[in-house]
Amino acid sequence: MKRLFFLMLMSGAGLVGLAPTVSAQTTDTTRTVKPQLNTAPPGTAPTPRPQQPVYQPAPAPTVPTAPDPNVPASNMPYDPNRPSGLSLPERPGVAAPPPPLRKYFLYTNFGLGFSSYGGYSQFSGSIAPAIGYRFTEKFAAGPGISYAYNSYSARGFQSIKTNSLGLKAFAQYIVYKQFFLHAEYEVTKAEVLFQDPSTGYLYPGKLTVRTPLAGAGYRNRFSDRAAADIVVLYNFNDGINDIYGQPVIRFSFLFDLK
Repeated sequence: MKRLFFLMLMSGAGLVGLAPTVSAQTTDTTRTVKPQLNTAPPGTAPTPRPQQPVYQPAPAPTVPTAPDPNVPASNMPYDPNRPSGLSLPERPGVAAPPPPLRKYFLYTNFGLGFSSYGGYSQFSGSIAPAIGYRFTEKFAAGPGISYAYNSYSARGFQSIKTNSLGLKAFAQYIVYKQFFLHAEYEVTKAEVLFQDPSTGYLYPGKLTVRTPLAGAGYRNRFSDRAAADIVVLYNFNDGINDIYGQPVIRFSFLFDLK
């Protein structure tokens, strides 16, 4: 009997040990978001989500450095300030070279004059275009033509008007900055006044008149090629056969050619 009871206990213990164990149910806490299904029509690629721009700092400005004397100029990086790759020595206090001298220029003047002598008075106006040539920066000369208009009047006589055409040559020399000396010599086929010895009346007639002029002037430059002059000249032909009067004041324009 005791043996039977012992066997029953042993069999009960084995049954207890062989009973299946039930494990506790676990929950997956890592999958909290449900997967999204692609609802786009077939053959359509999904639209990518826009990406946020990535901030990139601006590059620091490059500071030019002095060329390395140990590196040949042919191996140096290109520098627009030194296309040849060579650095010329600096010479402080040395001015840039002057522009080339323009040899030829146009020189046109307008003249006014008035004189009175022996009861006669004379008013004159003239125009004289010329071409000048600069031998140096200060000295210039050249030929030209001239036209003069004169109006003569005397007490008790009717005024007489004349026209004259001539050839001339001029010369100029700059003495100080914009001040210069001016000289001319002109030969003119002119209409001048003649007087009838029997009646004393004046009448115009043709005559060759030689007129030397000399004086000084001042030049005002508008640009590197254009200028205006005012010139006051003394008329050495101060007689009845005169076409300019005394003194002669001229306003001239100068234009440098290429």
